[in-house]
Amino acid sequence: MSDEYRQMWRDLGLNLEAHDVLLSVLGQGYKDVFLSQENRPQGMEYFNFVVSQVHGLRIKELLDAQAEGRKVIGSFCVFVPEEIVLAVDGVLVGLCSGADFAVEEVEKYLPRNTCALIKSALGFKLGQVCPYLESADLIVGENTCDGKKKAYETMGGLVPKVYVMDLPQMKTDQGRALLKSEYQRFVTKMEALSGRKITPASLRKGIQTVNAKRRALARLNALRAHNPAPISGLDALLIHQVSFYDNPIRFTDAVNRICDELEQRVAQNQGVFPQATKRVLLSGCPMAVPNWKVPWILETSGAVIVGEESCVGERGLRNAVDDSADSVEGLLDAIVDRYFAIDCAVFTPNPDRPRHVREMAAAYHAQGVIHYSLQFCQPYQMEAIPMERGLKADGIPTLRLETDYGAEDVGQLKTRIEAFLEMLG
Repeated sequence: MSDEYRQMWRDLGLNLEAHDVLLSVLGQGYKDVFLSQENRPQGMEYFNFVVSQVHGLRIKELLDAQAEGRKVIGSFCVFVPEEIVLAVDGVLVGLCSGADFAVEEVEKYLPRNTCALIKSALGFKLGQVCPYLESADLIVGENTCDGKKKAYETMGGLVPKVYVMDLPQMKTDQGRALLKSEYQRFVTKMEALSGRKITPASLRKGIQTVNAKRRALARLNALRAHNPAPISGLDALLIHQVSFYDNPIRFTDAVNRICDELEQRVAQNQGVFPQATKRVLLSGCPMAVPNWKVPWILETSGAVIVGEESCVGERGLRNAVDDSADSVEGLLDAIVDRYFAIDCAVFTPNPDRPRHVREMAAAYHAQGVIHYSLQFCQPYQMEAIPMERGLKADGIPTLRLETDYGAEDVGQLKTRIEAFLEMLG
């Protein structure tokens, strides 16, 4: 990445030496995993550029937005409604995680057996290598699980701008009421932070912008149902990951352009893999940049990933927000309805999630399901067992994997994945 951003990183308080190491590893990993693929759609050039500038030009854009009086909001979870941030002309961006960093320092604050995503998020802070975290005006956390709930207490002692949402754990009337009250509180917080009043027009505009992004991603996912697959699972995952960082309008345009290209591939029966390639659905924990280990093993072992039942995937974009109400209250109710339908593993009971996995496996013509859990992520680990049992009872081959962000288990994972793919026949 160009040296023109070094002063910007220095001004943000980054550890330049550690940041250089991170960018070097990220760049080499991207080259090995993505640029080594054959027959990639031409439209992936845009996403290559975004990744190449993810800590450079994009951060400058955020700082320029702040210079114009706009607020930058950082988050880790799809329960943070981008519609509300956009309604005050703010910018919502995902924060750094997905790789081990400053592990020894992290374990001075968190138990060793904390899930990798939580340790990673804190590691990027302690290692001073996340410009998104350092440039944000507000960090929005959420108590989706016990690990995150306590980790935000720790982060709050390190970052003076942490705001935590209280999220429901049950799909009841009381649970919906809690979510609405928390979104109302978030509206108040965003209005106070930005100095802007949310109006029906501004909230509707935010809703329409995010709905357009979701529709573009849904269009991309629908094209993956074709055989041969017109795009690799790795590239599709990358597009979903970029959605958390990029300007939403520009991103939506880029996704629709690549969908135009993929539709031409489908019409010409062109794919990135042979038609006989094993088709697999990936289900479970979200995968943040640069967590590409399991998808890379899968797609270099004779499979193509045709869908992700994940927050960085279909779970995070399923359903649009109804924008027909003519009041802020009515539009907020529609936002609550949409987000309350997310079937995160923190809910109990959670029957919608296994139903959605079955529906996705059928829609994308998947021959098997791989359930992916991060080690020590109790909600997804505990749902994985009944999920596997139920899918197998329905005749859907399923493999349950638990891993972290390290490379030590690559050989073991590859052996298990290859055996599973061979079993698919």
